[in-house]
Amino acid sequence: MAALSAPFSADEALAVAEAAPPAREAAAALRSRYAPWRVLVIDAFDMRHETPVARGSRRQLYLSASDGHCWTVTGDSAQAAGLIVTDAA
Repeated sequence: MAALSAPFSADEALAVAEAAPPAREAAAALRSRYAPWRVLVIDAFDMRHETPVARGSRRQLYLSASDGHCWTVTGDSAQAAGLIVTDAA
């Protein structure tokens, strides 16, 4: 996994995500801030059994990790290789 362009902060990431009206714009802003991490927009319903790393009034964020093939949700930013963005349920 490549190093982030900036240290990860759940609070900062949530502030970036909350500032962008559509979720896709939030993902684009997060990609820019946390390059080279992958950032995906997923429907909140599909993440309903997972625990977000950050919750806001408009967005929820989840960390994701990869073994090079499969992706999983993680709470450990040291293992993370990406972020998942959902609209708040």
